Amino acid sequence: MKNVPKSIAIIPDGNRRCAKRLMLQPWKGHEWGAKKLEEVFGWCKELGIKDLTFYTLSLENLESRPKRELDHLMAIAGKELDDVIKNRGNFIHKNKVRVYFFGELDKLPKKLQEKMEAVRKMTGGYSSYRLNYAVAYGGRQEILGACRKLAAECDDPSSITEGVLRHSLQTNGSLDPDLIIRTGGEKRLSNFLLFQSAYSELAFLDSFWPDLKKEEFVAAISDFSNRKRRFGK
Repeated sequence: MKNVPKSIAIIPDGNRRCAKRLMLQPWKGHEWGAKKLEEVFGWCKELGIKDLTFYTLSLENLESRPKRELDHLMAIAGKELDDVIKNRGNFIHKNKVRVYFFGELDKLPKKLQEKMEAVRKMTGGYSSYRLNYAVAYGGRQEILGACRKLAAECDDPSSITEGVLRHSLQTNGSLDPDLIIRTGGEKRLSNFLLFQSAYSELAFLDSFWPDLKKEEFVAAISDFSNRKRRFGK
C-alpha cells in the first residue's frame, strides 16, 4: 500500500455500548478496549505506521462518569502500566515503543501519575514507534492553557507565531495526525486534537472499538492512501 499515513489518531468509541449489548457492566467493555490496543498496534506495525495517538479519557468523561466506573477505569490503566513497568516481554519493550502521555494529568490519582511517569522514563530511549495517550484531555482546554501561558510570558503579541503556539501545546513533540479514526458509529471529534487536526483526514467506522476487525481498519487506511490531500490549497 502506498501513501500510508505517518501518524494516526484514534477515538476508540463504543466500549460501554459493547458491554451493555451483552448486559455487562461498562468497565468490562473498557477491559476489552485496553486489550484491543495491542492488536491494533500490530496492524499498524504491519502497515508501516509508526506514530499512534489514542484518546483514552476526555476531561468531560472524567467529570461526568459515575465514580464506580472511573475507579474501574483507573484500575485497568494501572494494571496495564504495571505490566509495562514489570514485564520486559510487554509489546512496548519488544517493539521499542516510546510512550508519551498528555492532558491534565494532575487531575488523575497520584499513584497513576507516578506509573505514567515511570513508563515515560523507561521508554524515553526507544525510537522505533511512538504511542501517545490523551488522558484527562480536552482540545479547547489545551488551546486555552497554551494561550494563558503565552499571555503570561510574552510582552510582544506579534512574536506569537503558529510555531510558538504549537510549542506551548500539551502535544508538543508529537506529529499532527494524518488520519483520525473514530469507531462506534459516531461522526464527531468530541474535543479531540482541535489544533492538530486542521488538515487531518477523517474516517468513521461503525464497529464498537472492542469489535473492530482488521479488515475494517485496513480498509480505512487504504481509503486514506487513495485520497488527494490539499492542505487548504
